[in-house]
Amino acid sequence: MKETTAATQNFSTRPRPRIAVVKFASCDGCQLSILNMEDDLLALGEALDIAYFPEASSNMQSGPYDITFVEGSITCPEDLSRVLDLRKQTTTLITIGACATSGGIQALRNWSDVEAFKRTVYPSPEYIHSLSTSTPISEHVQVDYELWGCPIDKQQLLRVLTDLLRGVSPSIPTHSVCLDCKRQGHVCVLVAKGLPCLGPVTRTGCGAICPAMGRECYGCFGPAEQDSVIPGVPPNTRSLANQFHKHLQLIPVEIVRRFRGINGSVQPFRKESDAWDS
Repeated sequence: MKETTAATQNFSTRPRPRIAVVKFASCDGCQLSILNMEDDLLALGEALDIAYFPEASSNMQSGPYDITFVEGSITCPEDLSRVLDLRKQTTTLITIGACATSGGIQALRNWSDVEAFKRTVYPSPEYIHSLSTSTPISEHVQVDYELWGCPIDKQQLLRVLTDLLRGVSPSIPTHSVCLDCKRQGHVCVLVAKGLPCLGPVTRTGCGAICPAMGRECYGCFGPAEQDSVIPGVPPNTRSLANQFHKHLQLIPVEIVRRFRGINGSVQPFRKESDAWDS
């Protein structure tokens, strides 16, 4: 999670803060998570002025905005100018979901030849204008807070909003999924079943859904932080990858695929997959 001075401004002393929900390259899943807040969304609607949210309303008002939620990654030339303009209009900018925070699944293009994809998929590739990479919002503008996940957890979103409305700086946990498994009494699928689980290096947020169902974690919420040692320290991906290789007999290409998933382009996962790719 990133934090700036702007993000800690006290919205509780103002009239209803103006909210925007903006989309770049994504599947809309995180916006649907906002709509799935149901009764909580109705309560927030009384405390907030939802000025721009095309997924929910055709009444789209221009900025400036007090709080903007951004879904999706930067993948087209037009996105670059658009995100810069959005940052100028926004007091507090919060990225939501894997696409906005790490580049998302579409960041797999970062290791490939995009022009070859265009020639293969489209009958007239000359009409397709896209960047050679898919990048997170934070690579282009200052981001105040990051909500990870594919999709985001609506309870985390609710806590961030209520904290901001009360003038409190939101605190989002960054410990690993393993801690959730221990607290909930789940059997470790890595140890007991020999499944290549990314839970030891993946941050909390999902409630350990996959391990609870006897499945391995796929890293949907991005890399955890070793905040028990020093806040912000990246997870020990090298140790886990060696465990996959030596004890679970995964070959290098299988390890690469584990780390190049939904959040494969974020630094700790990218560094580990590149090491095994070489």
